[in-house]
This record gives sequence, C-alpha cells and structure tokens, in this order.
Amino acid sequence: MRLKRGNIIIVEGPQGVGKSTLANFLRENLPTTNLYRLSGIADKTESGKTKNKIMYLGLINYMESLEETQLNLVFDRTFFSEMVYCNLGYKEYTFDEEYKRLVKKLGELDYNIYFVVLYLKDVNLYEKRLRRTHHNYQKFSIDSSVKQQEEYLKLANNIKNKKIKVIKVPMDDFEKGYKKVIRNIPVLKENNVTYKGKK
Repeated sequence: MRLKRGNIIIVEGPQGVGKSTLANFLRENLPTTNLYRLSGIADKTESGKTKNKIMYLGLINYMESLEETQLNLVFDRTFFSEMVYCNLGYKEYTFDEEYKRLVKKLGELDYNIYFVVLYLKDVNLYEKRLRRTHHNYQKFSIDSSVKQQEEYLKLANNIKNKKIKVIKVPMDDFEKGYKKVIRNIPVLKENNVTYKGKK
C-alpha cells in the first residue's frame, strides 16, 4: 500500500440537483484532477446490459491502471445511475448482480473513494432547476427526479463497503452543500478549496 493515494469522487443524484456543476467545481479547484462525464448506453435491451457490464468493468480496470499516478478522478455519473435506472424500470433488464460486482471491485481499488449523493430536501425546488435552458434537449419532470432521488438515497444507505465513504449532501442551499462536500473530503481541505458562490 502506498502512503499517498489518489482520490475517486463519484457524484450522483437525480436530474436537476446540481451534479454537473459540482463535478465542474471539483475539476476546476482540485489539482491533478480528471473529470469524466458518463451518459450511459441508450440501448435498453439485454444487449445493452451486456455492453454496460463490459463498459463499467473496463472503467474499473482503467481506474486501477492509474493507481500509481495519484491522480484525482471525478465522475459525473457511473454504474450507480445504471442501477437506479434499472430499478425504476427505465431498462428492460435488471442490473443487481453486475452492480454488486462493480461495487466490490470499486472498493478493492487503492484510492480514497467517495460516493457523493446529491438530493433536495424540498423536492419542489426541482421545478425551478429543471427549467434551466441546457435541459431543453430532453424532457424532464419533477416526478422522475423525485423517484430517482429516492433510489439514489437507497443505494447510498445500502453501501456496506468500508473503503467507499458515502456522503449524502442536501443541495437546497448551494453554499451549505458545497461546504459539506469540502468538509468531508480531506484532499479538498488539504488544497484549501473554498466555495465562493454559484457561478
């Protein structure tokens, strides 16, 4: 084991909660950081399940190949979203066994690992946030965001792997949310990362 490890920060949560903005903030403020934005595979059939399984196992192997670099890897969505979408019936298949295997393999990596789940205490705020112009390319609804939020929080509550630190962050107030992330991820404090307001 190395004394100094890189960090994996996985940012998850429903549409409209502020994942991409937080991921960008981490990339911009944390030295030697790569940001990965994953959208998943559109194929909702069994063949899509096979592709996703191969893709996410390959992603874990890619993370492992970078262990010695001590890079910080920030992910805007990963296989946790795949599990949520399957649980909600958006896909024609289940992902339970694949998900368990991926969580296990993630926890075996030689990184400090953080699973950051963003949510809103006041779900009515989704209405305002989902009106943002860059969401116009796809139809969103408060109902789907609330259902996604429930599933992400269930996943967060059920992670038992001690190597994966779960951080549940209410984003009703951006300043409080960002400060909670900074408090709970030591590499951010070590690099004097501060929140100066939402751009």
